[in-house]
Amino acid sequence: MNIKKLWIPILSASFLMIGCATQQTAPVAKQPAVVKPTKTYAPAPPKKKIELKEVEDTNFSSEYMYPETKTKKAKPVAVVQADSTDLSAPVASTMGKGECISMIGQDKFNKYTQMLGDEASAIKRCQMLKAM
Repeated sequence: MNIKKLWIPILSASFLMIGCATQQTAPVAKQPAVVKPTKTYAPAPPKKKIELKEVEDTNFSSEYMYPETKTKKAKPVAVVQADSTDLSAPVASTMGKGECISMIGQDKFNKYTQMLGDEASAIKRCQMLKAM
């Protein structure tokens, strides 16, 4: 390698070494710590003699403490029936046991039946899989 190509890295490394070798800050002279005397002051006693009052709980009201929530009655919503020509509405398809078994196989159908509890739940699972 040519030394002319390496003069910038060599020069920067030498400046780095020189800069790290010299001390950058002046030494700090430590001053002795000043210790202040600590005194604790107690608060002055009250000027009046305080007497505790008797608490009367005759004004307890359970209606005030536990109010009933007054909810507004829900207004009935009118149900709009979709036209049979509307294609955007999902179509509910019924699936039988045979169709489900042909789709996923007998082993998985038995597994779903055992896992979910009955055949109707396994068929619902098949319907969900088919919808996906």
